[in-house]
Amino acid sequence: MTSSTASLVDVRGLQVSVQSENGVHLAVKHLSLAVARGQTFALVGESGCGKSMTAMALMRLLPEVASIEAGEVILGHEDLPRLSEQAMQNVRGAKISMIFQEPATSLNPVMSIGQQVAEVIARHEGGRRVAHKQKAISWLDRVGIVNASERYDDFPFQFSGGQKQRIMIALALAAEPQLLVADEPTTALDVTVQAQVLQLLADIQQEMGLGILLITHDLAVVRQHANYVALMRSGEIVESGPAESFFSAPTHPYAKELLAAIPTFARRGYSLTSGQCLPAKHLEHAKKVLNISNLQVSYKQRGGLFKKTSSVAIVKDFSLHLYAGETLALLGSSGCGKSTVARSLLRLLDKQAVVAGQVDFLGQDVLKARGKDLHAIRSGLQIVFQDPYASLDPRMMVGEILDEGMAALRTDFSRSERQARAKRLIEQVGLPNNTLIRYPHEFSGGQRQRIAIARALAVEPKVLICDEPTSALDVSVQAQILDLLQQLQADLGLAYLLITHNFGVVEYMADRVAIMDAGSIIEQGAAENILFHPQTEQTRRLLAAVPRIN
Repeated sequence: MTSSTASLVDVRGLQVSVQSENGVHLAVKHLSLAVARGQTFALVGESGCGKSMTAMALMRLLPEVASIEAGEVILGHEDLPRLSEQAMQNVRGAKISMIFQEPATSLNPVMSIGQQVAEVIARHEGGRRVAHKQKAISWLDRVGIVNASERYDDFPFQFSGGQKQRIMIALALAAEPQLLVADEPTTALDVTVQAQVLQLLADIQQEMGLGILLITHDLAVVRQHANYVALMRSGEIVESGPAESFFSAPTHPYAKELLAAIPTFARRGYSLTSGQCLPAKHLEHAKKVLNISNLQVSYKQRGGLFKKTSSVAIVKDFSLHLYAGETLALLGSSGCGKSTVARSLLRLLDKQAVVAGQVDFLGQDVLKARGKDLHAIRSGLQIVFQDPYASLDPRMMVGEILDEGMAALRTDFSRSERQARAKRLIEQVGLPNNTLIRYPHEFSGGQRQRIAIARALAVEPKVLICDEPTSALDVSVQAQILDLLQQLQADLGLAYLLITHNFGVVEYMADRVAIMDAGSIIEQGAAENILFHPQTEQTRRLLAAVPRIN
């Protein structure tokens, strides 16, 4: 499983066992791969398949419950599993290094970014502290941290998500390793920042002859950046080969299944899981359910002891309307105000922000409503959040979670009606019969998102705000959720305000698209017009940054 170029690292027959309450099982089975100098090898697959466990095994950073049972990891002339921990410490950073998925938790919050990079250099190169600092500044500048010398003493919280990922790259490459393991390096980033980070890695790779083991479930990123691909399932590689052939002529049924589940414009109107035709939408005479005019949102900022409270405008003169039965995608780079709009519509920012303008929901003034009127609006306007792990109360059974919303917002439902509705909802979103008497932690990520959707539907809303509803999900699970949302829309006439940076989902689902930049809408219209004939430079830049399979 090597390319024609000489291998930088050879992994042969790697096996990793994990001990759990149910005994010991193999998380990685007989895995073999080779990464060549100057090339990117993508290890792909869905959550739980063993990708990250493989990465941790290469770095010898496995958790206590896991261990390498067999196999070789040959880097240069050394077999890494057989090195002492002290010897391995000299390898990490200097010969093999790693970029972790979440920079916010990977960077030390109590050390300045410059100190963290300089520490790596000092550990592997020795020499004088002044030289360490100069080289750290050079690396921070190299990865695109503006005014690197001035920001050397700044802490991680003072940087954006994209900047933190750049700092992580500087940290990983500061000692100039031969091999970089990049574990989901762009998952939390919007498409423009993702494109910048990936291009940065490609430029440094070409300059240094770096070998990259890219671990991801984003097949579009793989298509654009990988030379070689291996697909994992249940701890084993089921298909591998050059990227071109993997995407153009996959052979394994699982590879074909995953590629078929990727949402694209060409698959509009068809189920991603079955391939069958979806019910047609009829929006010509649809009723306007939501009308937003001149919305403005400013976050309050508390001053010091003798300073007045100030405010920072996040949303500026935002206007939009939504029709029954349609999907309107709200797009834009991170920080443009998309999620702030969603939370202001739900009146979740009343204490933190000043909200002005007019929001009309079926004839009701959302921003001025109080008491029963506000309860009625909230039953009609519901939200599905990005992270199903964080949005469900772990101490409540699913039945209690569904009942809580109905009891608070639909006082016209009797207890028996609420119980009957909860049972129907579980069936409607495709969950097991015993779901109501189980806790959220007993379900997979996709099942938890189904629970979150059921909770939102429990109070019979007319509008669902979907804030990154599938970004935390694998390709096949995402396909199931998108099919479910489309079926629910056809059955119930729901309107969706879809907030996302996944353009594949937008191409597949959206009827109309609105592009947001710096707090305002700069362009909107039919999905096909915006996606293929953008009128503004900002939209063109956004679309140019999107990684694509084809």
